[in-house]
Parts: sequence; C-alpha cells; structure tokens
Amino acid sequence: WMGQKSEKAEVYTPANPTCKIMTFRPTMEEFKDFNQYLVYMESQGAHRAGLAKVIPPKGWKPRRTYDDIDDLMIDAPIQQMMAGQSGLFTQYNIQKKPLSVQEFRRLANSDMYCTPRYLNYEDLERKYWKNLTFVSPIYGADVSGSLYDEDVEEWNIGHLNSILDVIEEDCGVSIQGVNTPYLYFGMWKTTFSWHTEDMDLYSINYLHFGEPKSWYAIPPEHGKRLERLATGFFPNSFKGCEAFLRHKMTLISPSILKKYGIPFDKITQEAGEFMITFPYGYHAGFNHGFNCAESTNFATLRWIDYGKVATQCTCSKDMVKISMEPFVKRFQPDRYTNWMVGKDSAPLDHILATPSTTPELQSWLQRRRKNKPTNKGYCIHTQTMFLLFSMPREKSTAATGASGL
Repeated sequence: WMGQKSEKAEVYTPANPTCKIMTFRPTMEEFKDFNQYLVYMESQGAHRAGLAKVIPPKGWKPRRTYDDIDDLMIDAPIQQMMAGQSGLFTQYNIQKKPLSVQEFRRLANSDMYCTPRYLNYEDLERKYWKNLTFVSPIYGADVSGSLYDEDVEEWNIGHLNSILDVIEEDCGVSIQGVNTPYLYFGMWKTTFSWHTEDMDLYSINYLHFGEPKSWYAIPPEHGKRLERLATGFFPNSFKGCEAFLRHKMTLISPSILKKYGIPFDKITQEAGEFMITFPYGYHAGFNHGFNCAESTNFATLRWIDYGKVATQCTCSKDMVKISMEPFVKRFQPDRYTNWMVGKDSAPLDHILATPSTTPELQSWLQRRRKNKPTNKGYCIHTQTMFLLFSMPREKSTAATGASGL
C-alpha cells in the first residue's frame, strides 16, 4: 500500500513547481528531432516558466559564415521612443528609411548608440531601466528571411515541421513571421515590450551573433495577473482595446512586478543559444548591443486549446487571426462537433505537458510524408486577402507597437 501511495504521489507531482526558467543541453542525437525534444522539455516542466533556453550541441552551426550579410537590407527600421516614468512606459515606433546591415552595425556601434561600460549583467540591467527614455535606439525588426544555410536539418527555423504547417497545407497561406522566419537586428536598449505571441502560439528565437539579449518571463499560470496589473496602470489603453498588450507597446519594470507580487523570472541569451516561448507566456526584454536574432512561431497539440480562446486585438484590422477549425477538425475530431456549436468548454490547464503523440498526429505525419501541400482555400481571417500577402505582421508605426523578439 505504501509503495502504491508513493507511486501515486509521484504521478501527481507536476515538474518545475517554482516555474523557473530552465536551460537544456541536448546531445546531437536528441537535437535531431525538434518536436520530440519539445515534448521532453515539457515533460520536465519547462513550459511552466513560459520561457526556456536551449544550448545546441557543440559543433552545431546554422550558417558557415556571417561575413557575407553586409548588403542585406533592413527595409523598415524603427526608432523606439519610450515615454513614462517609475517603471511604467509606453513605446512608440517611428519608421526610418531602409538601412543595410553594414549601415545598421555602424550606427549601433557609434558613440550615440553604443552600449555603455558596465561591470556585469546586473549593472547593465540597472542602466537599461535608468536610461530607457533618453536616447531612442533603432531596431531592425521584422526583416523577412532566414540566415540558416539551406542544408541545415536540425532546428531550422524555416522548417520546424510543427502542426502549425496545417495552415500552409490546408490553406496555402504563409503569414510572415508567424509561419515564416523573421530576422531582428538589435542595438543597445532596443526593446520588446510585454506580450504573448499571436494566437498565443509558441515561438523560437535563435541569437545568430553579437551581444546578448535579456529576457523577462511570466509563468502562463500567472498571465492574467499581469493583464490585470497592466489594465490598472494603463486604463486608457484598455478602453481603446481590451487586448492592448498585443500592440507590444507596454513596458512594466521588474521592480513594479515585485512590488505587486507578480511572479517572474529572467535570463540572458548569448549568441548561439535558442529561447523557446510557450503558449500564453508573457515575455519582454532588451538587447545589450549590436546583434542578430531569427525567430518564428510554431505549435504543438497542446497549443490548440490556447488558440481556441486566445484574445484578439479588436482595434487594428491587420492583426493575425488564425481559424482554429482545421486544427480542431484534424487533431481533436471527437470534440469538433461540440466546438462548432460553441459547446466545447475545456478550461486551460497550464501545468499539463503536450502529449508525445496521438493517433491523429500520427496519421497527419504519415499523410504529410506522402503528399505535398495543396492550396485549398483560406483559413486566416483578416479584413481582406490582400493583407495576408502584403502586410507586415504589425505595421511599425506609432499606432501599433513593433512586433519583435
């Protein structure tokens, strides 16, 4: 009986109860299957922090050299103006003229924009929060494209083969930066304000080269607390749009989070490291100096229930909205009929890990190996189809925040 009891107790003890950001170091063998490694990470409770770090195996490189990207164009760099005080800020973006990577690097390293001297990361973090509103940095955000060499199989941000590919498959639609990669060229103090991903998807971020990126994360199980706090501090933003955090314009400092008892953790990402954000994981952060990151969104079976209830920004017509119908139909067939008539009410369990596989996932993967994607129709809802092909994920203007990681 005692043996049974302790076994039972073990089953019901969820991993990572303190919701700390975890760091993973996969072997080359483990690194080969992205989706299976993600299942493993969640089995260890990684998703409870909303953010995890993955350090790739020694010798793995996504690109042979970065010496040949000087002429790559950053079409819509944004100047990030921060207004506010006492740990509460609003970010406004002013679009600047196009710059090449070489021009951007020179700017980032110039006396005006370069990183100040600092003792350690804590010291730099203090300088960041103290000097936020002074010199407005320029961010090369939302640059469509990938820096991966085409022959890289492992963790290729352009080819993750997650179930998010159902969109491309069923609908023949690519949404820039959501199911295609985006590049981000940072300089000191460039910022990504508090947000969760579009449709509360997962995201992956790889820091190709340059100075580190600091991250703050709030456990998904405490996300609603951040929303309530933000609503209280920015009531006018909330009046304008109930999902105003989706605009990526709202910055709240760690000292304010501490003061109001909002649990969070922080970590610094170095060049050559991956960060994974999990569904409904609020995150924010800043770059330490000139660097380049690449990111995209992806999904697992566990995401589907998040996508079904994700809040939508109502004030902008070109925000990303993905129809959940093909996902429910394909991967939750037993719930499809109820869901279609609005009777599928399953409360989210932020602690639950994503399943290793299901029969539906197996048959989708098998079908996928046989068939190439076909264009059948459209599953993305926006005002016009034109938006899907020509709009950036979020227009970088003062009216909407920069998307960005």
